[in-house]
Amino acid sequence: MFIATLGGIFRFRDLPDEYGPYVQFKAGIEKREIKDGDEIAILDITGTASHHVLFLDSYNSIEQIKEELKEADAKVNHTTLKILEGHLN
Repeated sequence: MFIATLGGIFRFRDLPDEYGPYVQFKAGIEKREIKDGDEIAILDITGTASHHVLFLDSYNSIEQIKEELKEADAKVNHTTLKILEGHLN
């Protein structure tokens, strides 16, 4: 199992270019139109060069995020978990 750590939380308009392809890919999967003000969390997957994208307004609880990461064979670290909880709702 991989560990997911917070790479950053950004508004789409402020997203660093390096994360753009990951965000576009996730938006395509979710059939989502991205807006400039959307709050996006980027999780770095330890031991890989991969990132996991979370559109924070898509989640009602931290449990939903944990479940999504579990399906990706990843677990969020404690510090990241606390930060994400503060950004939900």
